[in-house]
Amino acid sequence: MAPHATETTSPPSVGNEYNTTTDVVVLASSRAVVEDCLGPATIVVSPSTGRITSLFHSVLPPTSFPPGTPYIDYSPNVLLPGLVDAHVHLNEPGRTEWEGFWTGTRAAAFGGVTTVVDMPLNAIPPTTTVQGLEEKVAAAQGQCWVDVGFYGGIVPGNVAELKPLVQGGVRGFKGFLIDSGVEEFPAVSSQDIAAVFEELADEPTTVMFHAEMIPPITASVGDDVQWSLPPLEPSGPLDRYQTFLDSRPVSFETYAISEILSLAHLAPKLLLHIVHLSAIEAIPLLREARHNGIKITAETCFHYLSLAAEQIQEGDTRHKCCPPIREQANQDGLWAEMLDIEDSVIRTVVSDHSPCTPNLKLLPSHIPGSRIDKPAATCCATASQGDFFTAWGGISSVGLGISILWTEAMRRSLDVDDTLLNVARWCCANTALQIGLEHRKGMLKVGMDADIAVFDPQAEFDVGTEAMLFRNKCSPYQGRRLRGVVQETWLRGRKVHSREGGFVEKVGPTGELLLEPRTV
Repeated sequence: MAPHATETTSPPSVGNEYNTTTDVVVLASSRAVVEDCLGPATIVVSPSTGRITSLFHSVLPPTSFPPGTPYIDYSPNVLLPGLVDAHVHLNEPGRTEWEGFWTGTRAAAFGGVTTVVDMPLNAIPPTTTVQGLEEKVAAAQGQCWVDVGFYGGIVPGNVAELKPLVQGGVRGFKGFLIDSGVEEFPAVSSQDIAAVFEELADEPTTVMFHAEMIPPITASVGDDVQWSLPPLEPSGPLDRYQTFLDSRPVSFETYAISEILSLAHLAPKLLLHIVHLSAIEAIPLLREARHNGIKITAETCFHYLSLAAEQIQEGDTRHKCCPPIREQANQDGLWAEMLDIEDSVIRTVVSDHSPCTPNLKLLPSHIPGSRIDKPAATCCATASQGDFFTAWGGISSVGLGISILWTEAMRRSLDVDDTLLNVARWCCANTALQIGLEHRKGMLKVGMDADIAVFDPQAEFDVGTEAMLFRNKCSPYQGRRLRGVVQETWLRGRKVHSREGGFVEKVGPTGELLLEPRTV
């Protein structure tokens, strides 16, 4: 089945009678993930309030409701909570040619994601100040297809901005322990982290880290890693993925996490989080820390759970990201940890949608999406095509995540019902909890936002340009066949997308900017 998607610059009207003309809409299915159970359900939603008003653990017939009440039975498709992608780079303003609110949130809605949280870097200015946050919010006005939250950034010297950013409604903070790749968002030192912990020790927020750090080893090229140079001396040709993988070993992650944990005592109540965990060798460190009472969790990404180093072709820089995609055995270890549901340190799965313009990827001519006739600007212009060290890092996948995850789970012959429950935990309930929105998002429950993804576990599609609705059609998933299709996406009681009808023109505001003060 090929998914339907439109490429117009404004959302098409498809005559959505369920948007504004009635007080309630009824959605039912023989299979729905309601709180932490899978079974039949009838969900009554209010388009005017955007909330779930009542819920029944059976499929009620249309005659149970007043005549004329819109009623849809989606059986045997599954009703899931709308996904919460808690790690997305939208880049606008400043680098809107990489990604923007319109295209990025539209891609999210296509894949059942009803809430995204935008990372604080790659925009200009970054959200490291209240002024930067205000510019972000202004840029997002009127452009969002789904609800959007914002993170604040941690950089050297901005400690005084952190509490005002909390009051401004940021959903957490992110800092880098290694060069971020953009000069306006430098890495923090251990001294900076200590100051941040002391400043935010009693705040209702989460401090997150890109946990890579150069350990004191002789092969290092220096203390200051530049994005255009390898962190470690290359072990082979620069277009071989193994050469790139060797340059960012697991010790980068374990050393950084050890450094963070060594400072955690400064803020024992503060929630800590490791973004895009790649190396399984870090898991024992995090497990021990949690056992000792440190409030730390980790996320991993769809690409670490579905791609493996052994399968990456020479020069296919679509796969470059940091930390890197590691070997198949490492992927297996991440799955094993996640499936230990009660004790896993990996609580969430996110996209880390991190796009750039295709020319910055330096793709050689044999790789789909190559722009070999359009040389990259600035430092990349003289680099060789397929150079993993000079090509920009980042994986584009927002809106494809649930299908990527489902495809891999089914390849592993995991139980269908258990996997549906796990997807709702990893990508809905736990991501909502991570960003302090568990009172509104991530669960089908009376009083919660009526965010619903109608999921067909059996349908399949090929990832072509019509399925990659993010701005730049450059992704390692291009050309792959994925299983599991979101047939419809409902945001706060209104259908915003369907595979049959495309995007729905809504009356009134689209996505909401989630800026209320956080409580945990």
